Amino acid sequence: MSVVTLEKENGIATITVNRPESLNALNSEVLDGLKNAAEDALADDGVFVVIVTGAGEKAFVAGADIKEMTGKTPMDMRKFTIKGHKVMDLFAKMEKPTIAAINGFALGGGCELAIACDIRLASDNAKIGVPEVNLGIFPGFGGTQRLTSLLGKGRASEMVFTGGMITAEEAERIGLVNHVYPQAELMNEARAMAEEISTKGPLAVRLAKSSINRALEGGLDDGLAYERELVSLSFSTEDKVEGLKAFLEKRPPNFKGK
Repeated sequence: MSVVTLEKENGIATITVNRPESLNALNSEVLDGLKNAAEDALADDGVFVVIVTGAGEKAFVAGADIKEMTGKTPMDMRKFTIKGHKVMDLFAKMEKPTIAAINGFALGGGCELAIACDIRLASDNAKIGVPEVNLGIFPGFGGTQRLTSLLGKGRASEMVFTGGMITAEEAERIGLVNHVYPQAELMNEARAMAEEISTKGPLAVRLAKSSINRALEGGLDDGLAYERELVSLSFSTEDKVEGLKAFLEKRPPNFKGK
């Protein structure tokens, strides 16, 4: 059975890390599977939103596979880290919105996968952290950078330096996750959000994601200039014509992604 599965339904791609016996730990095979699934979803014009989750009820992804990492040389680890960065960047930078459905432990690389996604929803039993310093290493799949961008230096430093776990409720309070739901309702809520997003103008959503990501890369003036150009570009689309017409005619729009 594949260690990463991809299901598509009603414009939503669901990517599931499928190693529940290992708490969905990331190894090279899983990273390759995530890469392939993300590229498949990105290339499919019928997919508008991507959900990422883990199999079972215990874990989203409980970190990197320590057994695989133990024997790595510094250069081996550099190659593994580059592979991890490429996978996280795929979810962070792909044109389509990504939702992490965190159903349990999201530790180390699991936390880093979640924060690479645009939106994070958590089950009420979720535990989130970057415990690498407990092993004499530190987060290497983007955690020091994305946590700092997301939470600010103080909270990111606390999470990284202490290596502790926080609850779903605390993660929601500090802005690490958007919403917390009972575990039995998590995937339904994730799909409901994905379905809502998929009814919007798909080109507008993609351009908006690019503009939001630009806010993390440069200064305000640069971001505002980029936003102006993309908003102007959105006025060249058939979706813009349909959206404004539908509003004036008081009916739901029928977007074509053109």
